[in-house]
Amino acid sequence: MSPTRVLVVDDQALIRAAVRDLLDAADGIEVIGDAADGEQAVALAATLRPDVVVCDIRMPRMDGIEATRRICTDPTLADTRVLILTTFEEDDYVVAALRAGASGFIGKGAEPEEIVHAVLAVDEGGALLSPTATRGLIEKYVRRGAPVAGEAPSLDMLTEREREVLRHIARGRSNDEIAASLFISPHTAKTHVKNSMLKLGAHDRAQLVIAAYESGLLVPGE
Repeated sequence: MSPTRVLVVDDQALIRAAVRDLLDAADGIEVIGDAADGEQAVALAATLRPDVVVCDIRMPRMDGIEATRRICTDPTLADTRVLILTTFEEDDYVVAALRAGASGFIGKGAEPEEIVHAVLAVDEGGALLSPTATRGLIEKYVRRGAPVAGEAPSLDMLTEREREVLRHIARGRSNDEIAASLFISPHTAKTHVKNSMLKLGAHDRAQLVIAAYESGLLVPGE
């Protein structure tokens, strides 16, 4: 099995080197490059095609959120995932990173093994923020009246059944729970989830939770 190929992005040279050394020493991971800002990250990602980009948020020239957005919307990088690694763990940054397409978010204060696990989990298609955790985060964000970056997503392209499924996703329910509630098979529920992600351009269920709240399909407390 080939190792997970990683690009490390951080404007602080010492942190960049430490993260690179940590990941390079881990089984199943190969660091193939590093960058000091978002512009370099986007350019190197296009050239190196990493499996995972481990990216800081606050950086010169282009921050990690914009870099994440460009990487995640590049059709040639459809298989590349972004893991945000930062000291800034405020809600606004978490939401912005997820909206931009990040598959996970972990603080620089995490234990080394947690960072390694995060990289491998993201590469395997997992999201480090569960739908339930994301729901709590978004509810707090929306209740606070925080501004939405960009226009609220439109759900016009979703069928009524897909909207029903999206409501359940936003409540943190699994495919099996959705299937039981709507009297459909788990396979059908999974298909509706997949179709909703394709139509909304979502990378994972966490982004679907954000879309449900920002579109007004669900409001905090429902």
